[in-house]
Amino acid sequence: MDFFNGYATGLALIVAIGSQNAYVLRQGILRQHVLPLVLFCALSDALLILAGIGGAGLLVRDNAFLMSLTRFGGALFLLAYGVLAARRAWQGLPMPMSRTGGAPLAAALAACFAFTFLNPHVYLDTVVLLGALANQRPDPARWIFGAGAMSASLCWFAALGFGARFLAPLFATALAWRVLDSVIALTMWGLATMLLA
Repeated sequence: MDFFNGYATGLALIVAIGSQNAYVLRQGILRQHVLPLVLFCALSDALLILAGIGGAGLLVRDNAFLMSLTRFGGALFLLAYGVLAARRAWQGLPMPMSRTGGAPLAAALAACFAFTFLNPHVYLDTVVLLGALANQRPDPARWIFGAGAMSASLCWFAALGFGARFLAPLFATALAWRVLDSVIALTMWGLATMLLA
């Protein structure tokens, strides 16, 4: 029961639209570095959930400097990425639907790292909230709850990254990419505004 509670709670927090999900979706449609990005996102969530269960949630919640640093750094990164997406939307060029080309793996992972760790909400959701919910349970139930939340993360990112290929026929035209990049730009700017507000 603890595993399924952790799974459902983790899924509810992870599925919400965000910069990381938008990035993985875009890369999945392009079929570029999908497996490494899915594994990076799932392992990052697992690390943060484990940290929360281990008690780091109190440290993160009470560290104003860390929260401010991620808030302003994350907002700056999201604003810049939004500008890049808006520029792609303005140019309106169809993207090549191949597994090769595009950004190198290191650049894709660096962007995913920024989307993950420069987002203060990731600390609140995984370290603080999931950590607090898990720690309401005795051992070993808290770790089982955490395993459920980690499994939800892996399932979600795998479905998002590898499922995006089924959307590929919709993105054979420049207009479809313009719409997607416009939505991504607006999402990034909206998230940045929320971080700064």
